[in-house]
Amino acid sequence: MRKSTSLLFLNIEQMLTLRSSTTGPRRGAQLNELGIIRDGAVLCAGGKIVSVGTTKQALRDPWYRKHKKTIHEVDCSGMVVLPGFVDSHTHPVFAGPRLIDFEERITGATYAEIAEAGGGIRSSLEGVRKTSKSVLTRKVVAAFNEMAAQGTTTVEAKSGYGLSFDSEMKSLEVIRESARQWPGTVVATLLGAHVVPSEFKQKPDEYVTEVCEKMIPQAARRKLAQFVDVFCDKGAFTAEASEKIFAAARKHGLSVRAHMGQLSETKLQPFLKFHPASLDHMDHVSSEDIAHLAKSDTVATFVPGANYFLGHSYPDARRFIAAGVPVALATDYNPGSSPTPSMPFILSLACTQMKMSPAEAIVAGTTNGAWALGLGGAKGSMEPGKDADLAAFRVNDYRELAYWFAANYCDFTVLNGTMLKGSAVNGAR
Repeated sequence: MRKSTSLLFLNIEQMLTLRSSTTGPRRGAQLNELGIIRDGAVLCAGGKIVSVGTTKQALRDPWYRKHKKTIHEVDCSGMVVLPGFVDSHTHPVFAGPRLIDFEERITGATYAEIAEAGGGIRSSLEGVRKTSKSVLTRKVVAAFNEMAAQGTTTVEAKSGYGLSFDSEMKSLEVIRESARQWPGTVVATLLGAHVVPSEFKQKPDEYVTEVCEKMIPQAARRKLAQFVDVFCDKGAFTAEASEKIFAAARKHGLSVRAHMGQLSETKLQPFLKFHPASLDHMDHVSSEDIAHLAKSDTVATFVPGANYFLGHSYPDARRFIAAGVPVALATDYNPGSSPTPSMPFILSLACTQMKMSPAEAIVAGTTNGAWALGLGGAKGSMEPGKDADLAAFRVNDYRELAYWFAANYCDFTVLNGTMLKGSAVNGAR
């Protein structure tokens, strides 16, 4: 780890600035605009980007000449440098993997069957409820570091594997403490409405009341979360219950997002009045709702790692893009359906399985991920004044980020001005 007041990255083979003349999440053809500069350079100071341009321009900059002795220079010859990935959907607070679920799926059991038999989300509850905050914090920080080693600099982190008032607050406290120990940016989300825990199985309305009247007010009062999420789907929460949870969140000043359309279709239009930052999964969405989404600033976030791991069909990204819906990509890092910290792997799935172009996938994993978290003004592109969040890959062409899979070519990341070495694979390709 290098903490430096000033960093100059120069001789960059391809620098993807992702600069745009428009504000807000990218749509349609804008998803292919990467703002590439060859032989690029980016100067960072005090955790912010100072200048972006060619290496020649950087070396002639009066600020550079004045402060040259205090600037740490990094030669990025033969590298692609881009804004750090924004992983806008993760579930990092869990105690261990769900290996029984994994084996049962291999033998043919479905996601719903496993959940009905007591597996799935509910099987993670005991571990979180019994594990200490210090142990959970170490695990979450380790996960964040794994993500950073593959180019991620901003992470949305949900609770949701405690599903009691005490354990949900504990999970949010773990996220807050992990954020303090990690140089990147963490956005916390309360997902008390993940599924109905077993003790409330016969009285789900009482659990919704617990979420609305206890968890949400406390998370808001203690500033433990910026968002409230709900899993609205069969086997989880109904549309009616989800609307109640959204209303409670907005009443207490928290923004909203939701898991929608993963296993079955839910009408999305009634939720848009709450201005959700994003609706995630989106495997089952009607053409009518896609048209409504296109008229809003709500981001449709795809999490193809879950489709891969569960063996589900992939969402039709081209339908959303053609309609003008802003789309993002995230890992959905979690122990049950997407145990991957790798945004480059998600980009590869988006290209090979969802037929997104490499450029579209990169924008979806950076700029639009930032807008899905309300951070578009500070993250997701390389522009003066924005946070110094960068990812450098030891490849010659940006398309290689999605081309190579099951390998990590990230050389280093910069998280709010702190440089972390990645685990790039060297050698001929």
